[in-house]
Amino acid sequence: MSKIAVKLETETIKLDQFLKWAEVVSSGGEAKHLIKEGEVKVNGEISTQRGKAIKKGDTIAVGEYEYLVQ
Repeated sequence: MSKIAVKLETETIKLDQFLKWAEVVSSGGEAKHLIKEGEVKVNGEISTQRGKAIKKGDTIAVGEYEYLVQ
């Protein structure tokens, strides 16, 4: 699994917004689909909540990539 460090500029960000901001997806609809289908893990657990708050120290896994939020 490839690991990518992502520096967060705010205290928290919603999961669907994070996926767009980190350029994991190109649209909000694509983010919604990935999350709804259980393709996104937050800290090792599948998350189906688009509005889940992501903060520094969290890890987001999508496919073969893992994003380390700093």
